[in-house]
Amino acid sequence: MGRQRKRVVTGEAAPPPRKDEKPSALHRKEKKKKVDIGKIFINISIGLCIFSLIWFFYALYMRSSLAKRVVTLHPSSHVLDANSSSAKVSPERFWGSYRPQVYFGMKTRSMMWMRQFSDLDVNLRHTCEQGDRLQGYGWLMHDGITFGVQEIRDNDFTLTTEFVKKMGGDHGGDWTWRITAKQHSSAPQAPVISLMFYAAADTQGSLEAHVEERNRLASITGFSEELGNFKITFRKPVTGELSTYGYLQYCSPGLEKLTDIVKHSLNRRFVYSSPSGEKRHYIAVDTYKPPHHQNQQNPADIRKESDFVVHQVTVQTPFQIEVLFESGSFHNRPNQLVGSIMTQELEKRKSEFDTKFEKTFGLESKGYSHSHIKFAKAALSNMLGGVGYFYGQSVVQSVYNEYPLLYPEGALFTAVPSRSFFPRGFLWDEGFHQLLLSKWDPQVTREAIAHWMDLMNMEGWIPREQILGDEARSKVPAEFVVQRNENANPPTLFLGLQELIQQFSSNPDKTASQATLPFLRRLFPRLKTWFEWYNTTQTGPLPNSYRWRGRDKDTNLFLNPKTLTSGLDDYPRASHPSADERHVDLHCWMALSSGIMASIAKLLGESHQDYELSHKVLSDNNLLNELHWSEQLRSFSDFGNHTQAVSLQQEKVYVPPGQPRHQFPVARLVRSVRRAPKQQFVNALGYISLFPFLLHILTPDSPKLEHILRDMRDSNKLWTPYGLRSLSKSDPMYMKRNTEHDAPYWRGPIWININYLAVRALHHYGNAEGPYKEKAAALYEELRTNIINNYNDSTGRGQGSHPFTGWSALTVLMMAEQY
Repeated sequence: MGRQRKRVVTGEAAPPPRKDEKPSALHRKEKKKKVDIGKIFINISIGLCIFSLIWFFYALYMRSSLAKRVVTLHPSSHVLDANSSSAKVSPERFWGSYRPQVYFGMKTRSMMWMRQFSDLDVNLRHTCEQGDRLQGYGWLMHDGITFGVQEIRDNDFTLTTEFVKKMGGDHGGDWTWRITAKQHSSAPQAPVISLMFYAAADTQGSLEAHVEERNRLASITGFSEELGNFKITFRKPVTGELSTYGYLQYCSPGLEKLTDIVKHSLNRRFVYSSPSGEKRHYIAVDTYKPPHHQNQQNPADIRKESDFVVHQVTVQTPFQIEVLFESGSFHNRPNQLVGSIMTQELEKRKSEFDTKFEKTFGLESKGYSHSHIKFAKAALSNMLGGVGYFYGQSVVQSVYNEYPLLYPEGALFTAVPSRSFFPRGFLWDEGFHQLLLSKWDPQVTREAIAHWMDLMNMEGWIPREQILGDEARSKVPAEFVVQRNENANPPTLFLGLQELIQQFSSNPDKTASQATLPFLRRLFPRLKTWFEWYNTTQTGPLPNSYRWRGRDKDTNLFLNPKTLTSGLDDYPRASHPSADERHVDLHCWMALSSGIMASIAKLLGESHQDYELSHKVLSDNNLLNELHWSEQLRSFSDFGNHTQAVSLQQEKVYVPPGQPRHQFPVARLVRSVRRAPKQQFVNALGYISLFPFLLHILTPDSPKLEHILRDMRDSNKLWTPYGLRSLSKSDPMYMKRNTEHDAPYWRGPIWININYLAVRALHHYGNAEGPYKEKAAALYEELRTNIINNYNDSTGRGQGSHPFTGWSALTVLMMAEQY
């Protein structure tokens, strides 16, 4: 028998099931569980895919929506009515010298000139250019509405341009230009000058030329929806000498093309007979010949073309010419506004201007000399004559846009900083402009601020530099054209609003102030959004701190990266831009703005508690000291990632032995950092350090005032006989170039706008009870006297763009002691 096997039995073991037996309930349950888990995973995967798709399309929608926000205008009603600038609504302001970028013009009717028989080939003058090297040009008298007198000094002759308006009809009435030319006593012979008067329809309506005596353009008739029927008459020169004429008629795609069209139509085939009988060839308009650029394809210009007519008169000095515009809707015209009638009207306007000037500023009663008063009138007149009316689209971009976009079309009525260099609107300049203009004519201030606020988008952003249309863009370098919606500018429009509020509060029944309350009511929804925009986009790293966005990012090329958005472009900030910066000037602007917002809200019966709380917090001197007081400098300062151990050094370019040097890049000046930056106060003493004082944030008993007044009066720091330097003379960055191409301009030179704030602040603290009252009052008298002749900080010579007659006219307010 075989060996018996041992059987092992355990308590848990069960006999194996037979084939015909059904699976146990437990087994079936486990199998079902596995199936259910699989389904769950499949369902979860499907759900995640659906969610991902939903999220993807939502993200696309949100990005598209966010991308559109930058070009979506604010939803509230416009501050200005749609037809507020029309002739029917505002006939007295319909015509004006609203093209400050040209030497002399009324809207799209302007003038060019050139000297015949000069050493230069073609010296055509049209748009205001520093390169023209005129001895000077500017308005001597201008009331902003009805008349103006300007003097343009060329090299050997002077042109005096005058205009006067007469109300009548439905389209702004009539106006007349008068141009008087006189040779300089130093000129070796009487210059022969060609004046070119032109009219451009600017895509509206049509023009028809009326020619007499073969080639003398006697008049232009035209029609447009805005102007109705009109006639422009070119009167013959009043002179004893011979005159020759020419004219050009063409269709232009844009105002920025006009100078080139004239230049490319000039021909030397014409003959001028002088009074002595000598015949010489001279330059005159002929047939326009577009320039031919070989191997260059220009895209077709799809803009609607406009009628463009030029009248040229060539005559020897001295002479006088008048151009008359007559509105077809002015029916019962007593007489033409020419000759002695124009002279009478002009003298009447001049007398009214003189009377209003003295009533407004009181300089005669203060004992100023005739020359001082003449200077002050010219300063005011140049600001009024620098007010322009612009229309077009800005080019903008947000972080959600791959490419720049065109902003909605809009109009802007604004003063300009410089007719030659900056003939367009700048947000922070405009607030200073309105400090003066609000004294002269509060309605100008209301209209200008309304135009700026109507350009606001739904986020509360206003493009800080208004480059509206092709003509404006033709004057701006490409890198500055695109405006980015994270970038701010000092909210200086609040300064103009503050003045309007004070005027209204002191005399609410005065006619000039009665429009202020309804204006503020229309403005308030946009003001709230604007204020909120600053508080959400320009906040700093700590509670109640602020930081300018938009600093230059290429730190390798700049000695100290610029902060164009602050207005004080190359003033030294933290050497290495970062999100950890705190900017004291912006903190003070927001303290000022919150207080004015509270005042406006109270005046309108709106909720004001939040604005008052913001103002109380931001004006708290203890908070200001904690965020911005530098014990090392004993002054207020920015904070950030900073080192002073920087310099511009010649870049090293390796040239292999035997290789020609010209095949390799030119060595540039680049920044060398000798010591690593760290979180610290920037310690640059200058205008930024003064802001808590400039905007009256410091209390009159603050010990910090003592340090500020001491630094201001120190000639080794900020004091000069001509005004306060922008940066301390003892600062390492004083008058240092920022790049090999950028000369310093907020690193020492004197700026009138900040000096005006300093004089105003000294007046404030000199009249407030406190331990520094007498010192502030003494400094006020001294600085105010010096500032009248403020130019270069060591010689008193003017610098930069000429003429820079925007905020420089604040000198008038210092003379009048109106703050």
